[in-house]
Amino acid sequence: MIDLSIVIVSYNTERLLRNCLKSVQESVDSLEKEVIIIDNASTDGSVEMVRREFPDCRVIINKENFGFGMANNVGAREAKGDYLLFLNSDTTVFKDTLVELINLVRKSGVRVASCRLVNPNGSIQPQGGFLPRLSKIAAWMLFLDDLPMIGDLIRPYQQRRKHFFERDQILGWVSGTALLVERDLFFKLSGFDEKIFMYGEDLEFCYRAKKAGEKVYYFAKPIIKHMGHGSGGREQAILGEYRGLKYFFGKHKPAWEWPFLRVLLKLGAWLRMVVFGIILGDGSKKAIYQKAFDLA
Repeated sequence: MIDLSIVIVSYNTERLLRNCLKSVQESVDSLEKEVIIIDNASTDGSVEMVRREFPDCRVIINKENFGFGMANNVGAREAKGDYLLFLNSDTTVFKDTLVELINLVRKSGVRVASCRLVNPNGSIQPQGGFLPRLSKIAAWMLFLDDLPMIGDLIRPYQQRRKHFFERDQILGWVSGTALLVERDLFFKLSGFDEKIFMYGEDLEFCYRAKKAGEKVYYFAKPIIKHMGHGSGGREQAILGEYRGLKYFFGKHKPAWEWPFLRVLLKLGAWLRMVVFGIILGDGSKKAIYQKAFDLA
């Protein structure tokens, strides 16, 4: 009987993937676990590396880059564990991480969860937050949720206050960087929405889980190190988030909210063009938010 199936999607992340798999291999071995790699048509030798250095891992090769959600669904269908851990290839786990996480979900009865993410320097990396409403998007776009006191009161869509992550929390959504889901629940909810290529599939899945009556937990004790943007850069992350929010509101919110969302996204992009481009002189970020403005 397999306790945990670790599903990792990779697209041209050979070096990062090697480090990730090595950390999983060296983690506490009291769990019965399997590792499934879904390769999205990499050309950097990732598949050959896995087969050569980690022969116990299963490798599924997609003929093209199907995106994050669809590839994870492919891996989940091959998994046999009681729990699925969707893990980014640019992460490393610590010795006790997997055992701690499984023990916590079993003890609490939680079926959707994530854990503490840290940057390469060990500092807390914010993740997840509360389900988006227009008021929360407005607070985010206008930088209101960055203000002292206010940021703690409004339960922001994107939680960025690091002290928040020092204790266990019930959230609206958690990051797909390290998302643990009970296998039966994952299939009951039909997995990730495959219309989302990358960025936003975690939010959308957690929303459906919450609607089905599930709690989404963040556990502070288990730790996973996350490098960030392993298969995509800052631009992809920002634009992907804009696309993901537009899709989320189009699918799950009343039609009248759509034009207000677009106004808020454009306003937020314009403000960031001013802040980064004019005030801080960061031309690259200004260019990214110009694209975000056009996309919104």
